[in-house]
Amino acid sequence: MTACDDNMCDLECPPAARLCRAQHTSSYFTMTTLKLTYFDFHGGRAEPVRLALHLGGIAFEDHRFAGTDFPAIRKTTPLGQVPVLEINGVKVTQSDAILRYAGKRAGLYPTDEFQALLCDEVLAGLEDAGLQVGKSFGLTGDALKVARTELVNGPLPKYLGWLQHQLQAHGGSYFADGRLTIADLKALVFVRNLTSGQMEHVPKDLVERLAPAVHAHAQRIAETTGVAQYYAGFKA
Repeated sequence: MTACDDNMCDLECPPAARLCRAQHTSSYFTMTTLKLTYFDFHGGRAEPVRLALHLGGIAFEDHRFAGTDFPAIRKTTPLGQVPVLEINGVKVTQSDAILRYAGKRAGLYPTDEFQALLCDEVLAGLEDAGLQVGKSFGLTGDALKVARTELVNGPLPKYLGWLQHQLQAHGGSYFADGRLTIADLKALVFVRNLTSGQMEHVPKDLVERLAPAVHAHAQRIAETTGVAQYYAGFKA
């Protein structure tokens, strides 16, 4: 087979060589070893990645660490933050980039450009919402109460209302592509956090009251076979 430049494969390769990119990609995936590093809890930015890899049947090392180990762990990461995904020893940072990679590997990311855009829009919106929630982490006492009250009365209704609109505007069952994608997984993790009862001054029924369709969506995604099996494995 004639060799080619991956960037020009589809445009300039002769017909006999046009399969090269797919074959190179397939070979790379077959040889790939993955190690995902993140805090040891069911949530945060790595949880949708864990779910996507599990649903795709993709083997990976799920390296979890205690919060007390973070000062040492962060010194080994590219930007002093997690999650980090090591792909054949190469460390990759940025959670949504990692999630898209996992989604593509697992068949949970749209191939249609417009549907991919809708998926990415939800990922970015959830990231913005998560940043708003994160502002209250580390606070205690009255400062925490004030911050969480402001969160419940402002940003959370805005983002939950937007999520409900996006869900209903695209069929009501999934956020994009008419099927399960990484957008649904990231939304599930976000809603699980808000409804866990572990966030002081955030009512457990907030999502159900403000965005019932989003709440129902999260329940349905959590009950799908692969997701339910993933969490059941930690209860055994």
